[in-house]
Amino acid sequence: MSFIITTFLEVLKGLPYTLLITCIAMLIGFLIGGLFAWIQLKPIPVLSQCVTVYNSFIRSTPLIVQLFIFYYGLPTLILWINHTFQHDINPDIMPPLAIACVAFSFHAIAYLSESIKSGLLSVPRSQMEAAQTIGLSQWQAYRRIIIPQALGYALPNIENQLIMLIKGTSLAFAIQIPEIIGRSQVIANEGYRFVEVYTVAVIFYWGIAILLEFIFHRFELKTTRYLRVKSS
Repeated sequence: MSFIITTFLEVLKGLPYTLLITCIAMLIGFLIGGLFAWIQLKPIPVLSQCVTVYNSFIRSTPLIVQLFIFYYGLPTLILWINHTFQHDINPDIMPPLAIACVAFSFHAIAYLSESIKSGLLSVPRSQMEAAQTIGLSQWQAYRRIIIPQALGYALPNIENQLIMLIKGTSLAFAIQIPEIIGRSQVIANEGYRFVEVYTVAVIFYWGIAILLEFIFHRFELKTTRYLRVKSS
């Protein structure tokens, strides 16, 4: 029992890394993903095609490969810049944690842009027309009518993406980041008690998922109340 408690406390030290990577990736994913969704819906020539190709590439390739491309590719790119433009930039200027945040952000952008786009497409066009007939500008209609409804439709997909992203951060141990799995691997290798240690790690992820499901459920009840009224 004492080993389990000690392991729990040690694995807990990796939780801030997991949450930091997830929060940064989700924030950037929302901001740029929302822009990408808007570009696709307009659609803006050339840019919309580029976004479609980007989303297809990210969603069709393994996350671990994307992580390695950033981890090994960025120093190579910096060396090429130094050689070509006669600069003296340190190839190791970005620590592994920063590289992980960038890689996971690129990953989140593709998925969240599709979730936001599907949410916006779920709102009938007549909502915008009705808003404009009562004198609302396009921005006011989006802010007061379209986006709140789209959020209600997109929320389940956003919840799934957040949970998937938290589970995906377990791959960050591959680039020497001591997140939950990274800490677990060190402890397991030291004591050769792999089952106990990784069971504790699994419980961490399970607990986070349950907590997020509870939070999203409460949030969904508030954001979709008008949809329930509308359907009734």
